[in-house]
Amino acid sequence: MNCYRKVTDDLYWVGGNDRRLALFENIHPLYHGVSYNAYVLLDEKTVLFDTADWAVGRQFIENVKAVLNGRPLDYLVIHHVEPDHAASLEEILLRWPDVQMIMTPKAAAFLRNFGYEIGKDNVREVKEGDTASFGRHSVTFITAAMVHWPEVMMTYDTTNSVLFSADAFGSFRSLDGKLFADEFDFDGEWIDDARRYYANIVGKYGQQVQAVLKKAAKIDIKYICPLHGPVWRKDLGYIVGKHQLWSTYTPEEKGVMIVYASMYGNTENTAELLAAKLAEKGVTNTRLYDVSSTHVSYLISDVFKYSHLVLASVTYNLGVFPPMHDFLADMKALNVQNRTCAIIENGSWAIQSGKLIKEALSGMKNMTIIHDDVSVTVTSGCSERNAADVEALADAIAADLSK
Repeated sequence: MNCYRKVTDDLYWVGGNDRRLALFENIHPLYHGVSYNAYVLLDEKTVLFDTADWAVGRQFIENVKAVLNGRPLDYLVIHHVEPDHAASLEEILLRWPDVQMIMTPKAAAFLRNFGYEIGKDNVREVKEGDTASFGRHSVTFITAAMVHWPEVMMTYDTTNSVLFSADAFGSFRSLDGKLFADEFDFDGEWIDDARRYYANIVGKYGQQVQAVLKKAAKIDIKYICPLHGPVWRKDLGYIVGKHQLWSTYTPEEKGVMIVYASMYGNTENTAELLAAKLAEKGVTNTRLYDVSSTHVSYLISDVFKYSHLVLASVTYNLGVFPPMHDFLADMKALNVQNRTCAIIENGSWAIQSGKLIKEALSGMKNMTIIHDDVSVTVTSGCSERNAADVEALADAIAADLSK
């Protein structure tokens, strides 16, 4: 049975929701699912904007057929060819072999690399500023290279001010019958999934996102239609503002994220003590994470959220505890920067973790270590002397947060 929703008078959402997928891109946990969005415009010509992942392919095809209601499909605009958006392309071509496809030259090359047999006769390659008319609706194509693949483009419908934004402004989480962001308590229910999506999927490319935001600022946008997550039709400044912060690596909130790597509980105990001391000083916007039991995508998300980061790690084989080492590698890979950090190290002999964490942070941009190079050194178990050091560290963090 078809299940589509109207976006505007002649524009329809025809995507699907996947609640069975455990790992997005086989990396990121999906406890609340994900949507794959596609849209059909009914004008003098009919237009499909993107396809969908094969996991929802049957629902997607049913939706497209229902909205077309017997009309031919004239155009297919492809914004991004990653398989979660292009996997159902072949099904579209089998049903509507005469469809004219519009995409960037790189998108056409990538699709051929994926094995799609698309000829030159039914492909129109477009570049920045090119336009098309489908009847009443006229559109302009906007290149968005590296947000987050090099072939990506967006489409701006000048008739009804809709921006088809590809993966930009997207989010994890299934839509569950709703479509518009204002149908949810977005700031309460969705923002963590939206941030986790951005930080892990697009986060490395802040400079490229900034370039797109500057283009978007020059046009009148009334709707944002992304490839994942809800459509925006109200309070667009809210989600644009979040992307402005994330893409400039500016913390959303003043707060402290404490991530610890502990083998037998002693480093955990020290991290817990720091959190307690901070609370005593009125610093309660804190999160405490065990790096071994928390998926790194959640850690990366909160690094994008909070202003201060404490890294507490035991020494392991003269190095940083492996899950902490991996977290630091992901931070660098995703271009994390502009954070204030503190370090707690532990070990029974030849303690090295603090020095190595400092070296890792020095390879990132504008990562400031407060209090001391290594703020607290624990030898096996947390002692009374360590408690005094933790107190001093809490004082330093509280003072820095109050600036």
